[in-house]
Amino acid sequence: MSGLKLGRLPDRTPLKISLVLPPDLHHALQQYAEIYRETYGEAQPVSELILAMLAAFLASDRAFAKMRAGGAERLL
Repeated sequence: MSGLKLGRLPDRTPLKISLVLPPDLHHALQQYAEIYRETYGEAQPVSELILAMLAAFLASDRAFAKMRAGGAERLL
């Protein structure tokens, strides 16, 4: 043991996932990206917005957080 306060960092290698979206969802995401640009004055690619949406969804799902804390992550 080295005595460092910071433990070993977890694997941060990005994973690529391909999705097939129905046309109406793709259109809605494009509209969201346009409204985001109008609201914040900067364009973001839909892929980046999807990442933020998924992270926000998982962070806000209390049932998921409770199940994870209870050991459900070993099922993944």
